[in-house]
Amino acid sequence: MSAMKMLPAPFRPLVGAALAALSLLAHAQLSIEITGAGASRFPVAIPVFENEGSLPRAVTDVVRADLERSGLFSLIDLGLTPLPVTVTPDLPGLRGRGADAALAGSIYPQGDGRFEVRFRLFDTQKLNELGGLTMRMAPAQNRAIGHKIADFVYEKLTGQPGYFSTRIAYVVKSGSRYELQIADADGQNSATALASREPIISPAWAPDGQRLAYVSFESKKPVIYVHTLATGQRQVVANFKGSNSAPTWSPDGQRLAVVLTKDGQSQLYVLNADGSGVRRLATSSGIDTEPAWSPDGEWIYFTSDRGGSPQIYRSPANGGSAQRVTFEGSYNVTPRPAADGSSLAFITRNNGRFQVAIMDLATRQTTILTDSTRDESPSFAPNGRMILYATESGGRGVLAAVSSDGRVKQRLSVQAADVREPAWGPLLR
Repeated sequence: MSAMKMLPAPFRPLVGAALAALSLLAHAQLSIEITGAGASRFPVAIPVFENEGSLPRAVTDVVRADLERSGLFSLIDLGLTPLPVTVTPDLPGLRGRGADAALAGSIYPQGDGRFEVRFRLFDTQKLNELGGLTMRMAPAQNRAIGHKIADFVYEKLTGQPGYFSTRIAYVVKSGSRYELQIADADGQNSATALASREPIISPAWAPDGQRLAYVSFESKKPVIYVHTLATGQRQVVANFKGSNSAPTWSPDGQRLAVVLTKDGQSQLYVLNADGSGVRRLATSSGIDTEPAWSPDGEWIYFTSDRGGSPQIYRSPANGGSAQRVTFEGSYNVTPRPAADGSSLAFITRNNGRFQVAIMDLATRQTTILTDSTRDESPSFAPNGRMILYATESGGRGVLAAVSSDGRVKQRLSVQAADVREPAWGPLLR
């Protein structure tokens, strides 16, 4: 990535248009390579469920893959012996085999083509049950049910919500074709929400997880749309003179912060989610771009070169004086606050390399999380544990993820295509 690629969002399409042409249609699933794991992982046994063979596709395979990919768990192999949900397992025996927790579960065919899934989670150290659930499923819902079970195990054993049932959005470029794709958080089950011969950039999830805002160049200029995923309905919400870019949602899903050039250089504006009520947030002497709302709705973080180099600032969401947030280094861009408001992910230039960094907003201590050279577009998982971002590998764009402590690392790629502009969707209860 050249320094040019790290220019603020309004300029990214110029870079995207220069990407080399690629030959294969990019509709393949993202494949995940785990390149790093936590130093201390929790040993857990996830055996096959009783009667799981009655399902066309397994559930526990999904649970195991989710937990192992998180980098927080090691799997204890119990072979093909199930632990039925109706029987309390031999917890001291499981502890003796190395498992600190174990999942017992059963599948019950319902006679209408559906199945009932029942499971219980046990702590083999404290010799007690941590809880369980009963759910109904159609055979095609094996992945969704597996993600829900993995979320349950994750939350019970870490105290944090799981993120396996969430979705991600990203843009795949193959030849002259751009596709805005939606996939499960593990990169599987992808679907194309929009395909275009013109660039698509800056997807941003609404808090309801049902809508995406993004910038499309299909009318030969950057225009902001809001897209309802279930219906495919799209609405233009910003098509002013000049550039319309970098949409981000308010925490209540009622408003968008955007970057417009209708009055000159790039400045921050706020408008209602239907495009009405546009108002300028502030007047700056520099370029202001890449806004991101704080989770409490009080602040809007953004990138500005008003001080002579790109740095991160924040302004009150209702208007007021901007405060500079980053001071280390001469290049800090793309601020993205964690959902709990405790930290801020961003891209920093470090010895000529563009890398993902995280700032503790209480202490202002900054840690660089990656060792790559061309990172961009960081996006937190809803529980703040992982950060999804775009980078380059082998001369093409790939997605990668890193844990907020930098220990767990993953790479997600589509064969022979560029993948960029990731956005991690919200947690839906």
